[in-house]
Amino acid sequence: MKKIGLALISLGFLAGAYLSVIDTATVAWTYWGLAVAAGFAGVALVRVEARTHARSDARAAENIALIEQSLDNLVAKLTALNAEKDHLNPYDVGPIIDERLLDDLDTFVAARETISHLFGLQAYADVMAHFAGGERYLNRVWSASADGYVDEVNAYLGHALEQFIEARRKLTALREQAAA
Repeated sequence: MKKIGLALISLGFLAGAYLSVIDTATVAWTYWGLAVAAGFAGVALVRVEARTHARSDARAAENIALIEQSLDNLVAKLTALNAEKDHLNPYDVGPIIDERLLDDLDTFVAARETISHLFGLQAYADVMAHFAGGERYLNRVWSASADGYVDEVNAYLGHALEQFIEARRKLTALREQAAA
């Protein structure tokens, strides 16, 4: 179904573009409307397929495990980085963040929608508020590292760690509520 949706999107776009330039004085609105409708139908098919795939039990269990592992890794790696921050050159912290944390951040982001599918939008918002806060603090650390601001690097590493710990705590509470 996804391939059909992508094909409809492509054909709708190409047909609409072709019909728009074939005769600039008059546009065949009926055909152009059909091309746009085909594109929208393709988008709908792709979204339905993605939603169905994300909601499958096996996929949801796999994604939640990935999310939990990502948060655990982020907390562990940030705890270690926070412990060694006094011995690091502040200019080195940005590249260390890129090297150690980006994979876990990307893994979490790729699977995050499963939280809303399993626990609802409010639960998703609760977890994501803290995850996004931690991510913003990491961005701030990275920028401070690039500029050599030692105090800001040290302070915001701790703030980022607190946010990821809270995101993990919220996710654990959701899992416990669902199991009960």
